[in-house]
Amino acid sequence: MWSLTYLFANVCGSVVISALGYGAVEVVPTWVLALSALTLWGPFVGVLLWTSKHHGSGNVVHDFSLTFEAKDLWGVPLGIACQLLLVVLVTLPFQWLFPSLFNSEAVEKRANDLFDAAHGAWIVLLIVIVVICAPLVEEIVYRGFIQHNLGVAYGARISVLLASFWFAAVHLQLAEFPGLFAFALVLGVCFSRTKRLGLSIVTHVSFNASALTVMALTR
Repeated sequence: MWSLTYLFANVCGSVVISALGYGAVEVVPTWVLALSALTLWGPFVGVLLWTSKHHGSGNVVHDFSLTFEAKDLWGVPLGIACQLLLVVLVTLPFQWLFPSLFNSEAVEKRANDLFDAAHGAWIVLLIVIVVICAPLVEEIVYRGFIQHNLGVAYGARISVLLASFWFAAVHLQLAEFPGLFAFALVLGVCFSRTKRLGLSIVTHVSFNASALTVMALTR
């Protein structure tokens, strides 16, 4: 189900970007990014709703453990620590061993391109996409849906490892993989321990917000 949805969503996104004339452009404007994100996330949201209706209770909040508690605010410092410390420390050995593949420019390229393409009021849209929408959709898909079902089949530890690898690999950026995998492990443990998405979502939001904040302050 995930594979078919991912394939369909990416085909739709490619068609939309090509139709708008940005198919051969490496960095697209923020509004094009937002439109392509909708074509990617829309099918996944549709599949999640269908799954909840036909294979769950029909209550998306219940079926995907989409609940929050006040203690989930611990995710704020946890996300900051993951962005500023964990990712740096995990990526460092790869930079020493393979400097041409894992240099700082390669690791930060996607984030820098997104930020540099946003100007003026478009920065607000970028924040909505990166800080709010992406963490919410990705946590429901990769933790609430994929990790949960892998856990039923293979147990908690295997599900955390597989879902984390899946999450990091689907970003299709080798330079980002070590850091994203380590971060995904943290998110996976958050979900596994709490049995809810609240903590992992807050951590993911804080992680992405920290990245944008650092870029804004260093420009």
